Amino acid sequence: MPVDVDGVAARSRRRGAQTAVPCLFMRGGTSRGPFFDERALPADVATRDAVLLAALGSPDERQIDGVGGAHPLTSKIGIVRPGTGSGVDVEWTFGQVQPDGDTVDVTANCGNMLAAVLPFAVETGMVAPAGDRTTARVLTRNTGMVAEITIRTPAGPDGTRHVEYAGDARIDGVPGSAAPIEIGFLDTAGSVAGSLLPTGNARDTVEVPGVGPVDVTLIDNGQPLVIVAAERLSATGYEEPAEIDGDDALKAKVEALRLVCGHAMGLGDVAAKNYPKMTLVAPPRHGGSVSTRSLIPRVAHRSIGVLAAVTAATACVLEGSVAHDVASGATGTEPVVSVEHPSGEFSVTLVLDPADPQRVVRSALLRTARLLMSGDVLVPSSVWNPAAKERSA
Repeated sequence: MPVDVDGVAARSRRRGAQTAVPCLFMRGGTSRGPFFDERALPADVATRDAVLLAALGSPDERQIDGVGGAHPLTSKIGIVRPGTGSGVDVEWTFGQVQPDGDTVDVTANCGNMLAAVLPFAVETGMVAPAGDRTTARVLTRNTGMVAEITIRTPAGPDGTRHVEYAGDARIDGVPGSAAPIEIGFLDTAGSVAGSLLPTGNARDTVEVPGVGPVDVTLIDNGQPLVIVAAERLSATGYEEPAEIDGDDALKAKVEALRLVCGHAMGLGDVAAKNYPKMTLVAPPRHGGSVSTRSLIPRVAHRSIGVLAAVTAATACVLEGSVAHDVASGATGTEPVVSVEHPSGEFSVTLVLDPADPQRVVRSALLRTARLLMSGDVLVPSSVWNPAAKERSA
């Protein structure tokens, strides 16, 4: 279903007081949200963000007047365009909206929503299926990260190839099964913070007001993370997300730690930013490598983000890190690190540089995605009325 960019204005005139913006509503991994062809959105960033906020229904904690899901995991946006650089097939911008927030954050990554980018590109005609399996290189414009993604594109009865969503792959945090989507990340160190270990250390001790000295690992292998032993914050690392969300004392400690670590990582004042994410670690309980409880950054994740899992897994193999203290079985030059989370586990395969075992050169994992709905999302024409702008031009 190629996006009819030229038809946006025409549809807006027929919709009277509302503007219709073509989109595909998709699940990517354990997240979901609307995906847009960048060419169908306003070129002006401020107007674009106003349209996206109106589409999701923010700011409102219930997002009752939009398609947002009233939670950070379901308040995400994908903006996709054909590749413009050498060796890149598709480019996308990830947008994070907080239900009660009035901004669209495009500074971070989301590996879950990334899983839906190539399916979107095939569905909209940006990428032509190349056989039973279609592989493309996808650039995340937020951070410059490149991933190689492979999806299934079998031929139908009429010979036309399409994205296959049904399959036997299962990921914890999503019911049922679906077709596997293979994602290989290429050298993701320092995606936002500039280097794998922004302070140069696998472990730092920071002084946190009201808490005291806290040992942390400050790391960014695709997602800036603050990794802390759960027990240091009087937690277990095995709490259910609702327990964390209801524990104001714990959340206050976590946020105070996050603010201090933001400066230590060179990220400045992070009070209004969605990173660094916070990850509490503990010894594994279910045969994995490490137990995690992730906050994004103030709400407990129901599982763990893709790039947070990659980064936490990386910390597990770094000698001297807080995660390494509690991790089990993460050894070898291509370790498979099983990251336990509230909904199950997330396996990450790391490829280490034989000459420098502290350097991860590639990480690979499996996700799934599904197209949930295809059509237009409607926003008030007072937010964006391209037809009116055409008439006044």
